[in-house]
Amino acid sequence: MKMVKANGLYLHYTDTGEADLPTMVFSNSLGTDLRVWNGIEKHFSGRFRMVCYDKRGHGLSEAAPAPYKMSTLVDDVAGLLDELGLSQTIFIGLSVGGQIAQGLAHKRPDLVHALVLMDTAAKIGTPEMWGSRMAAIEDGGIAALSEPILERWFSADFRANRPQDLAGWRAMLTRTTKDGYLGTCAAIRDTDFTQATSALTLPVLCMCGSEDGSTPTDLVKATAALIKNATYAEIAGAGHLPCVEFPDQVATKITKFLQEKTIV
Repeated sequence: MKMVKANGLYLHYTDTGEADLPTMVFSNSLGTDLRVWNGIEKHFSGRFRMVCYDKRGHGLSEAAPAPYKMSTLVDDVAGLLDELGLSQTIFIGLSVGGQIAQGLAHKRPDLVHALVLMDTAAKIGTPEMWGSRMAAIEDGGIAALSEPILERWFSADFRANRPQDLAGWRAMLTRTTKDGYLGTCAAIRDTDFTQATSALTLPVLCMCGSEDGSTPTDLVKATAALIKNATYAEIAGAGHLPCVEFPDQVATKITKFLQEKTIV
């Protein structure tokens, strides 16, 4: 187990691959931990150093009392990368991880060479939507909303035909700390990166599952349109977590993007 103190608390992370290889950093979604990347890491083994981490209040990382600010989540991963002596990474962010990626590229451009923004947007949802979700969790815990969340996370085909996998992801979701979940909801609720993201000039791939119920394809396309020369790719049949449903396709599209942009 690897833990590092960054921005005032201990973050859990993994760090694999030779130190002299180009570095990929993976930031996961609300209610998941770094295992969300297990399926695609193998595709980059031997070619990249790979750092995955658990956001505060998720996985094995420490939780601080809710609410959180997006700037705090950005400072968390900036602190982690600084502690590891990393810069100019290929940063891959899923959902809120993609918002963290946008914030990091804007605030600490020295840390980011290219972005993969997966199933995310410059602004996600409305304050009213997030307020309703947070109130429901305050009353009944995450389990009270687990089924509609899983419906947004995964395609109907996945939910019908992979019950064992679905049970595992449900357990991961419902075991997320209450502070971690509510704190991160507050960070997303209060975030609008439209202006900051439209100023980005680094290589960016925006990717989305065609069946995403949390950040639909039109929302992700609109974010891609904000960024000069951004590339958009779609994973047919996937929900909000295409790296879980179709990891091979996700890895292929990331590899193609990196090659086309001559990043590696």
